[in-house]
Amino acid sequence: MTELAPTNRTLGADIRALRKARGLTLADMAAKLGRSVGWMSQVERDKSEPSISDLREMAQALGVPLSMLFAHDAAPVDEQGLVVRASARRPMGSGDEGLIEELLSPDLTDDFEMVHSTFLAGAAMTKPVCRPTQEVGYVVSGQLDITIGARSFTVGAGDSFRIRNEPYTWSNPYPTAAVLIWVIAPPVY
Repeated sequence: MTELAPTNRTLGADIRALRKARGLTLADMAAKLGRSVGWMSQVERDKSEPSISDLREMAQALGVPLSMLFAHDAAPVDEQGLVVRASARRPMGSGDEGLIEELLSPDLTDDFEMVHSTFLAGAAMTKPVCRPTQEVGYVVSGQLDITIGARSFTVGAGDSFRIRNEPYTWSNPYPTAAVLIWVIAPPVY
């Protein structure tokens, strides 16, 4: 039988990576949460397990959906940090805008993250976003309208594009979903 890793094994590493990507020190994060630096350090080293209320406050402080912090499925020890099975992808966001995202990266400890995004038919981003990142999107299937800065494009299967710290929006006015793979540096989820 394959031994399973604890379900929160990467939680601390992910919190640390997100905190650092936002330029926050342990003391900054602890202050935002009203907790001690020692407690925050223990959470990041997986020595202390935060409550759901703690996770909710951390998600808010880090600007990520709560699901990002508690959606750690157990993985066989020999696959932990190396392989992400399709059935074990971590969901991100609520899907409210018609965007369903899943983390393809094993965790958030690298200099980048890979995300599987499904843009539902008729879905659209409601307001522009500008993140301090470099992002590359690759269209696996479907079509997507994307505006980067002041330029607008329609991209389809096999096309790719790059966004460098510019405002962007997207919409899928087409009758089928669009599936994209994104590489984002540094990790933002």
